[in-house]
Amino acid sequence: MLKENYDFMMPSVNFFGPGVVKKVGQRAKMLDMKKILIVTDQFLNELEGGPVKQVEDSLQQAGVDYVIYDGVEPNPKIANVEEGKKIYLDNACDSIISVGGGSPHDCAKGIGIVLTNGDDVTKLAGIETLKNPLPPLMAVNTTAGTASEITRHAVLTNEKTKLKFVVVSWRNVPLVSFNDPMIMLEIPPALTAATGMDALTHCVESYVSTNRNPITDAQAAQGIKLISKYLRRAVANGHDIEARTNMAYASVLAGMAFNNADLGYVHAMAHQLGGEYDAAHGVCCAVLMPTVEKWNIISNPKRFAEIAELLGENIEGLTEMEAADRAIDAMIRISEDVGIPTNIKDLGAKPEDFEKMAENALKDGNAFSNPRKGTKEEIIELFQQAYEA
Repeated sequence: MLKENYDFMMPSVNFFGPGVVKKVGQRAKMLDMKKILIVTDQFLNELEGGPVKQVEDSLQQAGVDYVIYDGVEPNPKIANVEEGKKIYLDNACDSIISVGGGSPHDCAKGIGIVLTNGDDVTKLAGIETLKNPLPPLMAVNTTAGTASEITRHAVLTNEKTKLKFVVVSWRNVPLVSFNDPMIMLEIPPALTAATGMDALTHCVESYVSTNRNPITDAQAAQGIKLISKYLRRAVANGHDIEARTNMAYASVLAGMAFNNADLGYVHAMAHQLGGEYDAAHGVCCAVLMPTVEKWNIISNPKRFAEIAELLGENIEGLTEMEAADRAIDAMIRISEDVGIPTNIKDLGAKPEDFEKMAENALKDGNAFSNPRKGTKEEIIELFQQAYEA
């Protein structure tokens, strides 16, 4: 049953399409950004003619000063946030631009959080814990998957405990986002696959979430259709501009959907895998999704039958449960086609860790909107099934 009342949030300005990265400097000037901290990773910063260089060119043309922090790691750590904060303060910055995929965006949000809401970001984990606004933040996206450039989620890793945690707040939503498919052309196939499967997970979990609404339903449905049609092409040929453009659109639609509908156990469990074994987030989601969603089917088989059809399955003449099962088959097939591992054993998972991971998954902010409610023992069993898949 849909909620009768709901809100809907997204960045106030969003640029889409080939060449929009050139507008970064203009927007920075409009927002009165005078000294910007660019938050990115070393690979993107050193990529000749890459997205960081294009952002620099745009800022220079607009006469806006900046400094670069390129120490962001995959699954960004608290140490990355602290390093970025130091550079921000040492250079008297007044604003932030993130350039990259989910890791630079999340790290940039983390830097903004500790600059204005207290030094210990772990104490701010949870939903709407932030009392103060972040410094002005813009996000230039380079992957089609996480949608962190438009969401209120900042996902960080405590390297001491190996636990991922999420700070969810409307204050984290960037003021402006940029999705330019022309700066995504050099993304390697494996990263294209992982981020694309993350976007698919966002759509599926949003579509069956207990917090969904008519707007998020429309976004998630269109996102599923686009990913089903274009992800394989984008993995096969990164310079397929039509595929890249449509995957960028799909990722943004998925982000808008889950930013408002929330997610479920796939992400709650994936955060434990990524934190414990430093595994790629999109891969964690892709490997877990068939197992978790198969378990979820009884909560709303009609929704899963619709997902099957959105994924291109012919469900004519099938019962609702048979059609719902086709959705799981389609998820497995697209995952295999783009080269995702088949089980979490391949990600380094160890059964002796499952109890702790299950306990933490049920505490994750994404768990509360899952359509089926599980016990710790049931989550352990889901980890085990994904291990043996």
